[in-house]
Amino acid sequence: MSFEYGKLKKRPVLVLTGPTAVGKTALSLKLAKAVNGAVVSADSMQVYRGMDIGSAKIMPEERQGIPHYLIDVLEPEEDFNVALFKSMALRAMDEIWRNGQVPVITGGTGFYIQAVLRDIDFSESEGKSDIRSAYEKLAEEKGPEALHAILAKKDPEAAREIHPNNLKRVIRALEFYDQTGTPISRHNEEQRAKSSPYCSLYFVLNDDRKRLYERIDRRVDQMIDNGLVDEVRRLKDRGLTEDHVSMKGLGYKELFPYLDGRCTLEEAVEIIKRDTRHFAKRQITWFKRESGIIWINKDEFNCDEDAILDYMLGLWRTKLDEDRM
Repeated sequence: MSFEYGKLKKRPVLVLTGPTAVGKTALSLKLAKAVNGAVVSADSMQVYRGMDIGSAKIMPEERQGIPHYLIDVLEPEEDFNVALFKSMALRAMDEIWRNGQVPVITGGTGFYIQAVLRDIDFSESEGKSDIRSAYEKLAEEKGPEALHAILAKKDPEAAREIHPNNLKRVIRALEFYDQTGTPISRHNEEQRAKSSPYCSLYFVLNDDRKRLYERIDRRVDQMIDNGLVDEVRRLKDRGLTEDHVSMKGLGYKELFPYLDGRCTLEEAVEIIKRDTRHFAKRQITWFKRESGIIWINKDEFNCDEDAILDYMLGLWRTKLDEDRM
């Protein structure tokens, strides 16, 4: 099936996302190849160099000639956030369009995808406010759970959405509430309602929960077999700590206690598996709140990737025809 992109009213974009370990990478290659696409990674860890195993990064020799963007572009010492992702992704998309291709945004960070697809402003406040500094000090004195409890009173919906250990987002939500008097959850809901400025389809690949969790456990075991402990040890030896943004990723933060002698490797591995399963569940919850989603449940296609791809391409053909009308 070939596609023509002339005479479209809006520039074309495809999104393929879903929970971790569901099989996005393999399908993204087939999708990009079929639509003359290039992949834009919406992953908060694959952006970092030297973090290959724990991020399940697709390596150059595995990309089948498909251009990939936003992979291996930052050092692990550098910060990465949604505002930076959006600016980098938009630059990548402009280059892809200039090359006559279609951006295929692939990854599991729904927050990032939303910012680009709906042109939402998630940029940080300029500078550090006194409010933020006060909450950071409180977190140091009483721990992240205390701040999360405050957020639960001010903005219960945001508290349900944000993990207590995601201190940066907890503080941002509290700061937003104190500065505006509006819950950030309400603000985000309004932003989600924005329509996309693109001719786009937003696919979410999903699987039976039991099978997904089994895939997660197998992937973690494979990461350990492939040398994840040595990867984290090398990063630790170069001076990275649990406080760096890059080291807060799954598979990295859980191994620091083991490397420091605070737990066994078996305990660390079980924690990685547990936390990854919880993360997958939160990802699915996030996508369920999004509008305009096309769910691709693998069960309904007997887990046949070619059948899934045919279905997606049929919908894409219809979408393109509608945009030209």
